[in-house]
Amino acid sequence: MHINLFDPPQIRENLLPFTFTRPVACIRVGILTIAEKWEKYGFHIGFETQDYLGKKFEALPTNVKVNGALCPSKELSEAILALSANTKLVSGDTVLAVSGNGSEEVSFEGAFRMINQPWEIFQFNKEQIEADFSLITKGRTSQPITDPHTVVYGKENVFLEEGATIRAAIINAENGSVYIGKNAHVHEGAIISGAFALCEGAHVNMGAKIKGDSTVGPHSKVGGEVSNSVIFGFSNKGHDGFLGNSVIGEWCNLGADTNTSNLKNNYAPVKLWNYASERFVQTGLQFCGLMMGDHAKCSINTMFNTGTVVGVGSNIFGAGFPKNFIPSFSWGGSSGLITFQPRKFYEVAEAVMQRRGMTFDDTEKEIIDRIFEITTQYRTWDKK
Repeated sequence: MHINLFDPPQIRENLLPFTFTRPVACIRVGILTIAEKWEKYGFHIGFETQDYLGKKFEALPTNVKVNGALCPSKELSEAILALSANTKLVSGDTVLAVSGNGSEEVSFEGAFRMINQPWEIFQFNKEQIEADFSLITKGRTSQPITDPHTVVYGKENVFLEEGATIRAAIINAENGSVYIGKNAHVHEGAIISGAFALCEGAHVNMGAKIKGDSTVGPHSKVGGEVSNSVIFGFSNKGHDGFLGNSVIGEWCNLGADTNTSNLKNNYAPVKLWNYASERFVQTGLQFCGLMMGDHAKCSINTMFNTGTVVGVGSNIFGAGFPKNFIPSFSWGGSSGLITFQPRKFYEVAEAVMQRRGMTFDDTEKEIIDRIFEITTQYRTWDKK
């Protein structure tokens, strides 16, 4: 079946800055993005998203659309396939899927997972790693772990794709599955606790400590200490430093010894900047670290306070803690911010993507130009 995954407006606003650069369904949680999960269930995927993203994320000619924040399951898949013309699948007030004009409601009684807030990406990451692990590995045999110096606990919960390598590492999959993607590499001395996903072409560097419930997206590199965090892809945290209860977008780079606080000194619940309400909102969580949008960078020894949001294309450096909300295209740190102009941003993005054999093309530039325009209101220093 052909379906379009649509962006629920309120949820899209809540999930900024990650949805500035992608539809809701292209958020990675678990091993796969939400869209990739639907593809694994046999659906052909298009997107109904913001106009400025439409050239990169195209819609399909179909009259069936599915909530893009909805993580699929066998029960949901069957319910959507069973929809007749002009029906709408709902759970209470939540629209899950629509066929045609959706004039007739059909109630879905089963449980489901939706990603409504940015912190839910790491909060439900273990659950989604396990669901994706079952989906991806069912009926398949893992590549063997041949390295004699690697120690594995819970070997039955470890799956290696073709081309994956592990050297002199410790892997404990007794409390969660460990998935090592195609051509991914676990280097000497790494210690990994499941649940954990290392996606295609990604690296766990020498001596890294992965404490579990984390995802390292395609072609990313991680070192140091990582706990319950999600890196979308093409991003690097290659050195020592702590990343906890955090979400990092694509094409980001965390300088050596960057550290994120994920717990307040008074143990109070963490507040996080919310674009929909334009204020800090309660997460209800005691542990919450850094939310970093695509193409953001930070220098060596950067310190991020508990519950910090960094927008798209920002470049953070300098001593001290930067503010808990850093607007998109910011340049600076705790001593002050100026605007990182698009022409300078292009130079960096072109160089970074070229290193991975990819092109920062006109479509990407149009998206960045639009994001720069719609985030102008947050760069208040330009108004002085």
